Amino acid sequence: MTWKTLMTHFEEPGYINTKQTLEFASDRGKELGINEVVIASATGETAYRALEIFKGFRITAVTYHCGFYEPFQKNMKEDVRRDLEEEGVRVIEATHALSGIERTIANKYSGSYPVLLIGDTLRLLGEGVKVAVEISVMAADAGALTGNDIISIGGTAKGADTALIIKPAHQSNFFNLKIREIICKPKNF
Repeated sequence: MTWKTLMTHFEEPGYINTKQTLEFASDRGKELGINEVVIASATGETAYRALEIFKGFRITAVTYHCGFYEPFQKNMKEDVRRDLEEEGVRVIEATHALSGIERTIANKYSGSYPVLLIGDTLRLLGEGVKVAVEISVMAADAGALTGNDIISIGGTAKGADTALIIKPAHQSNFFNLKIREIICKPKNF
């Protein structure tokens, strides 16, 4: 594949695109000299797959905050987290940057809320784009990034189907974040 084409589209979203997404992102990162990758990985499965492909990269895996599905329960098992960290992966467990407590307020009181609007606007390009932007902010806020351009990989429901080149930013200066390039994403979502 030549990178004269700006991006690759997958016909459908989801898990089936994980391996190819990771390979496209790794190849593009090497081409651009980017060595930091942030990956959405709820259970650790996508992070393990990234370990196989992103040799020589600093890998950060971002997972759901404790209580996301069940109160006081973590989504990523502790033994998986420890194993990934022993393999050199930085694991971040954090509240979603593009919803957080604002979703609770919206559910209780209804109405329009700016952060939720930002998330829904990013979803116009697909769930994976929203996730990739969001996890880059979460990783920045956790102190896991250098501030250089990164590859950020998100997906739709499970696995990876979207890869972006991002100039990361913290929540406190979110509008300094730049999506520099879309490496791949689903066409139909």
